[in-house]
Amino acid sequence: MRGVFITLEGSEGSGKTTQTYRLAERLRTLGYEVVVTREPGGTHTGEAIRSILQHEGVDEQMFAETEALLFMASRAQLVRGVILPALERGACVVCDRFADSTTAYQGYGRGFDIEKILSINTFAADGAVPDLTILLDIDVKVGFGRLQKRNVEKNTVHDRIEQEDMFFHEKVRTGYLEMAKRWPERFRVIDGDRDPNTVEAEIWESVKEKFL
Repeated sequence: MRGVFITLEGSEGSGKTTQTYRLAERLRTLGYEVVVTREPGGTHTGEAIRSILQHEGVDEQMFAETEALLFMASRAQLVRGVILPALERGACVVCDRFADSTTAYQGYGRGFDIEKILSINTFAADGAVPDLTILLDIDVKVGFGRLQKRNVEKNTVHDRIEQEDMFFHEKVRTGYLEMAKRWPERFRVIDGDRDPNTVEAEIWESVKEKFL
């Protein structure tokens, strides 16, 4: 029996990564095999691409088209090497970002044609479509306040995409909400501007409603 594919999406600082691991742990307590992964990344190839996307690492400007295709390449590797094999053996896959991120950031954010982005996503994902997408919606300024706090605590800096201006990130947030309206059967929009325990409980209710 095919497994379950759940993705968590949202703007910067929305708490996706925290909630990805909390959801995975809840599923494990029920006896499910759970595979946790992320985009970009999740494979050796994908992690190398992630490093380039976040910090460039080359002495030249990265064009927006290059950026979009690198995300797609990481996805193609992750789907074929991790996600589809896990689903075929009946596991639950919980992924921190997936194709919707490319539509939001490169489509709505960068201004690429949305339908073209969706078409290339379909090719890269090889038919892997999430059964449920949790969208953690948060005010952009609140999210960046969280990022600033994280950077101070961990002595890190904003990555390349986090360094984009607020207008870019507002477009990303708008794009996510537009997608939630377009595919309401797949998306569940949850207010991410609350304490993590409250958000976790609401995510779990959405998962139970959909699958359990």
